[in-house]
Amino acid sequence: MTRRRRQFDASFKLEVVRMIRDQGLSVGEVCRSMELGETAVRRWVAQYDAESSGGAGVGKPLTAEQQRIRQLEVENRQLREDVSLLKKAFGLLCAGTEVSYRVVARLQEKAVSVSHACRLLQVSRSGYYAHRRATPSPKHLQERTHVRAAFAASGASYGSRRVMHALRGQGLRMGRYRVRTLMREAGLRASWKRKFVSTTDSKHTLPVAENVLDRQFEVTQPNRAWVSDITYIRTAQGWLYLAVVLDLYSRKVVGWSMAPTMPAGLVISALSMALQQRRPPPGLVLHSDRGSQYASVEYQALLKQHHVVCSMSRKGNCWDNAVMERFFLNLKMERVWQRRYANHDEARSDINQYIVGFYNPVRLHSTLGYLSPAAYEAKPTEEQPICLSEIT
Repeated sequence: MTRRRRQFDASFKLEVVRMIRDQGLSVGEVCRSMELGETAVRRWVAQYDAESSGGAGVGKPLTAEQQRIRQLEVENRQLREDVSLLKKAFGLLCAGTEVSYRVVARLQEKAVSVSHACRLLQVSRSGYYAHRRATPSPKHLQERTHVRAAFAASGASYGSRRVMHALRGQGLRMGRYRVRTLMREAGLRASWKRKFVSTTDSKHTLPVAENVLDRQFEVTQPNRAWVSDITYIRTAQGWLYLAVVLDLYSRKVVGWSMAPTMPAGLVISALSMALQQRRPPPGLVLHSDRGSQYASVEYQALLKQHHVVCSMSRKGNCWDNAVMERFFLNLKMERVWQRRYANHDEARSDINQYIVGFYNPVRLHSTLGYLSPAAYEAKPTEEQPICLSEIT
């Protein structure tokens, strides 16, 4: 039977390379511990070094400076090989017993006996063997690396439950409590803090619509019910306001717009993007709060032009638009509150990347059976129920 080739994503490869480059472990040690092939790991390390140094790609001519750097690297490597065993050993004595044990392991790879190495480094053989027995098992190292990679891929935003489902999406069977333990050991924890600025001005004389949606957030077909709202983003240049339109069927962001002020044009721009992307049929319900932007003549005219049914929350009732409020909370926990934006352009770029590069195609939703919005919409239509109660 042909052995199935193992697949590793970029986050896993980066964690393995960091174990070698940042923690001082050898390629051989890492490969033995994690049951990886040395050829593949050395290729990962070489690729990481090439990208870190900004070197030329394969097939590209080297500049004079790059040639000099490579020559110096060859000379450096030769000097390290020429250094005597005694000098290498005592040069690391100040780093502590654990590093001395690592030196013993490295010297053992070079056919130096454990007794000889321990005598030179003045550590006991029993202590060295006890340290080796306490080393995490290959399975533990693999699980920990996969957990760290999944957490990093989420932008340091996933808790143990979503990390578990992300790993299961990669074919790795690991329970939530095991994931939580590994996250605790590695110090992986999503942290956030709450800020508040009011973005709704309902003290106006413009007409408002009835609450047609009436909290019917479970929708079984796309483009039947959307929700929209405005939130704020703090930057050193001042507030940046974000308007979003979200499809309740898949929780996918279908339209958004950002501006330093909150005119009606902000929500009109977000809605125009959504209409152009989705081209919904007549009868779509679009729910929002009672803000003056949504009650404006221009916005209502756009709804009427595209035969969209307007729905608005009851006065002072944020629960009527709970799905949209939850999206904004996720955005801020997972991205905005972890950043300090210097200006509006920096915030725009980061939020666009969050929506396009992470939220829509990657982020797992418990409401969607731990699928991303894009994956949920890509499911065959026969898997989704067709009976949708008319909410209009």
